[in-house]
Amino acid sequence: MTDLQINASEALKLAALNESAKDFLLNNPQLFAVLLKAAKRYIGGENLQEAIQTAKKFNSAGLPTSLEFMGESISSTNEANEVTQEFLTLIEAIKKENITSIVSLDLSHIGLAVDKELALDNFKLIAQTAKQSEIDVIISAEGVERTDEIIHTFCKISPDFPNVGLTLQAYLYRTPKDLERILKETQGKIRVVKGAFATPIGHSIGRGDQLDDVYINTVETLLVNNRKCSIATHHDKIQDRVKRLLDKHQTPKTNYEFEMLLGIREDLLNDLKKEGYPCRKYIVYGKEWYLYMCNRIAENPDNIFQAIIDIVM
Repeated sequence: MTDLQINASEALKLAALNESAKDFLLNNPQLFAVLLKAAKRYIGGENLQEAIQTAKKFNSAGLPTSLEFMGESISSTNEANEVTQEFLTLIEAIKKENITSIVSLDLSHIGLAVDKELALDNFKLIAQTAKQSEIDVIISAEGVERTDEIIHTFCKISPDFPNVGLTLQAYLYRTPKDLERILKETQGKIRVVKGAFATPIGHSIGRGDQLDDVYINTVETLLVNNRKCSIATHHDKIQDRVKRLLDKHQTPKTNYEFEMLLGIREDLLNDLKKEGYPCRKYIVYGKEWYLYMCNRIAENPDNIFQAIIDIVM
């Protein structure tokens, strides 16, 4: 990316973390309606029913999904419990509607920012319910300030729940060390992303060749250790490098998948599917799409032009 694009990306990441801006948006019906036009490209709906219909559409095209009720930084026990109930309802709907899908969630959406034990209890309930329905649950990535507790929670719960996985952010300098611990102490699928959150100086690698190499090394470590992994990237060059790794290690198709977000480079995932690679579409739903939309555009600041088109057209 150019310096201008990098600066725009960092500005969008910071905007995503601005809670007052998010609150203003959610409480301003006119602004909400305008920006929702841009957000709809990236979300599967504003409620569970719309998300299930979106998932069915992709299932009918041969693509399993990952569904997430989006949101984070819940600030009260009541809210955390309400969100937990939404995830339980989501799991029930996946089973009832015979949807081929896993579930993803942020731990701070079910209480991590309120109380660690609250989040752990809520997550155990979700994991157990999903396990009974033979549905995987993947813990999503959050800001670096929450990484310690997220990994700690995963390591604590993993021995009893093989259906629980974790998202690792390749851009964090700490990730290789975290991966060593995870391989020793846990089971379950690992989703590898580049990382989209703003971080303090010295915590993360910028976009470029170095980050691409770290991403590939992370994936290869998982493949070598026979650990199931999700290659979650929209970068075609990285996808091509992963293909070569899969051939090199003769990785069975049951051990990996390519995963991509709704609304971004749809052509790439369709091409991978046509080539016979396991693929999955990541779909979020809900009204807390402000942070999510900012981070999606931040990954490629040129998407701001698409957002303007979506709003106007």
